Amino acid sequence: MRLTPKTPEVRVPRLVGLMAVDARERAEAGGVLLAAPDRPDFHLTVVDYVVRQYPLPGVEVPLGAVVTVWFDLGDGEGGGGAGVREPRRPGPPMGGLYRELDEPGEAFEALWPA
Repeated sequence: MRLTPKTPEVRVPRLVGLMAVDARERAEAGGVLLAAPDRPDFHLTVVDYVVRQYPLPGVEVPLGAVVTVWFDLGDGEGGGGAGVREPRRPGPPMGGLYRELDEPGEAFEALWPA
């Protein structure tokens, strides 16, 4: 039986939120390589921010494994803005919990035969 040497494993660093240049440096320091399918000029990209990565941070991978990063959100991933936040008119009704409670009445209502 022949034993093959096991390659050392490293943990994938967290790259989401980093600029491209910082992501490359952190990946190199962490022992992994980067690939960016949405950027053919990835080696020249500097100020774009990483929005996704695979494998996720903390996963153990072989030294020199490829981590895929994306700089643009895909369809249906929240690429649009949240819109303008402006006050709604009319405002919410006044009252809060007070409005939810019935008005207090008599504790014991007298029932008289009519």
